[in-house]
Amino acid sequence: MPLKDMCSQVGLDVTKMPRHVAIVMDGNGRWAKKRHMPRTYGHKEGAEALRKTIKACVEFGVEYLTVYVFSTENWKRPEDEVGFLMDLFRLLIAKEIPTLNQEGVKVRCLGDIQGLHFDVQDAIRKAEEMTSKNSVLQLNLMLNYGARHEILQACRAMLERGKEDVSFSVSQADFESELYTSGIPDPEILVRTGGDVRVSNYLLWQIAYSELFFLETLWPDFNRESLIEVLKQFQNRERRFGGLSSDH
Repeated sequence: MPLKDMCSQVGLDVTKMPRHVAIVMDGNGRWAKKRHMPRTYGHKEGAEALRKTIKACVEFGVEYLTVYVFSTENWKRPEDEVGFLMDLFRLLIAKEIPTLNQEGVKVRCLGDIQGLHFDVQDAIRKAEEMTSKNSVLQLNLMLNYGARHEILQACRAMLERGKEDVSFSVSQADFESELYTSGIPDPEILVRTGGDVRVSNYLLWQIAYSELFFLETLWPDFNRESLIEVLKQFQNRERRFGGLSSDH
């Protein structure tokens, strides 16, 4: 079915679709606790929710999906949970990448990848190589990521450039070229599930003009219908970027 018809079928305007959606996937542990299950069970169901969301983004023509997989602060969690998350990530790559590749999804893992175990780094390299030529959707997995660290890293790179060329004047484009997201448009939408109303050190530079959606929905319960509802609300918002509304 053509994209225009696919969108209109669910009440979306194809001309107002965002190119880039970013998500903080929060609530796996609480979802499991409500069911008297271990937190690891919630993470497995969270992986299934991500699978559904990727499929829906492909369906509605979203070009970039950026998800917060593991933050630089998540190392503070219990060692067994961190180990489980890394094992789950490796398993998902082995299991899901062939399917994502067939669907035309390009996978990028962004963050301090060098800080991860060597076998996770190896799995990331294989996933990125296998999907590098795909263009239907770019899936950015933010792994060992923290926005403050990202910004500091970009500042250090600017300082190094200044040492090499005393006439160097930093532009916004120069700075953005040193971010993990270099070459990727800023997200029009940031969704956080799980009920908390904060951005938790996520894409602090990139979400300057993003539309923010804080949902009570726990991440494992997020699905195609949830995404459609966010997209509908987005299309009804007026994005002014510091200017006046159409009423003035």
